[in-house]
Amino acid sequence: MPSIFGRFHSSFALILPAPPAPILLLDLAAEHAALQPALDEALREVMAAAAFIQGPAVAEFAAALGEYLGGAHVVPCANGTDALTLALLSLQLPPGAEVIVPAFTYVATLEAAALLGLRPVLADVRPDTFNLDPAAVAAALTPRTGAIVAVHLFGQCADLEALRSIAGRHGAALIEDNAQAIGATFRFASGETAFAGAVGEVGTTSFFPSKNLGALGDGGALLTRDPARAALLRQLANHGQSRKYHHQHIGLNSRLDTLQAALLRVKLRQLPGATAARQAVAARYDAALAGMPGLRRPARDPRSSHVFHQYTLTLEEPGRRDDLQHFLQRCGVPTMVYYPLPVHAQPAYAYLGYRAGQFPVAERLCRSVLSLPVHPLLTAEQGDYVAGLLGQFYSNG
Repeated sequence: MPSIFGRFHSSFALILPAPPAPILLLDLAAEHAALQPALDEALREVMAAAAFIQGPAVAEFAAALGEYLGGAHVVPCANGTDALTLALLSLQLPPGAEVIVPAFTYVATLEAAALLGLRPVLADVRPDTFNLDPAAVAAALTPRTGAIVAVHLFGQCADLEALRSIAGRHGAALIEDNAQAIGATFRFASGETAFAGAVGEVGTTSFFPSKNLGALGDGGALLTRDPARAALLRQLANHGQSRKYHHQHIGLNSRLDTLQAALLRVKLRQLPGATAARQAVAARYDAALAGMPGLRRPARDPRSSHVFHQYTLTLEEPGRRDDLQHFLQRCGVPTMVYYPLPVHAQPAYAYLGYRAGQFPVAERLCRSVLSLPVHPLLTAEQGDYVAGLLGQFYSNG
């Protein structure tokens, strides 16, 4: 690989290496091409049955996903944000009740609470795993706290041991936002092992195309081990009705499309292999980047498996992130920043009254994280190329 001479900056003329093959953040076209015959057959079956709304494929997919997740009840819905909204709606919290959410998350976590007239209360996250800090959650509790939303960010479980305990002692519901960690597991001190999303009162997930289990459109689902809550969630997702034209609750019209359910069932069969491939890419990055100055690799909680929805570095010098990102882009390596602005700095949530500096970990992460390509089809040669570029960048100042 050609070397880079001198200190990197935006105006320096570089001799840039070329990637061994085009590198994408996510190669959905290639992933789907390998499944094309099975996807085509699923499409033909739905078209032949012409049951486009709540057709049999929806229940079949829900059953298959529930079996994969250790026997959880699965309630499909239209998207991941609806899943969060329905999860909170099922708690029947009073207006103004507080919902504790991470300060480092996608805005949908707050949005669902705000739309229901609940008040999002932020808690800072851990600098290593990026997930909720239980100590910060405990400090944020008040008599008005009705729920805690644990986001399993980037593919690794939040501290479910501590969060379940805190929620139980306080009488609050534990909701799991599992959009990025489907299939991850957590091992409790008791020896119990549970799937992410199946520990709290309700778990939620998204089938947005870029997710580890992604649709060819939009979709979402709710998870619970409580059959009574599953029945309530099914009603809430279907206009609050117990049977047609009989409405017990105010609900939503939130359905997983039959075609998407059929396609997702095909992709679910490939999920274990795809997860293992992501983990192999991450392990290769881990080995190549070990001890590299200037950056920290993703931390691994030994109690949790990691399904690597993202492989996210933390840069020791946040001010160099733009230079690094531009350098990698010029060398044919796309990257992403999840997330560039903390949620309390978003104009839509200024009414919450938070100030800059209140969540120092989340604020620093927003300035210093960078996610590398990590998908099932990334080759060892491509991974080595990415790691080699990082080494070149940091070895040249």
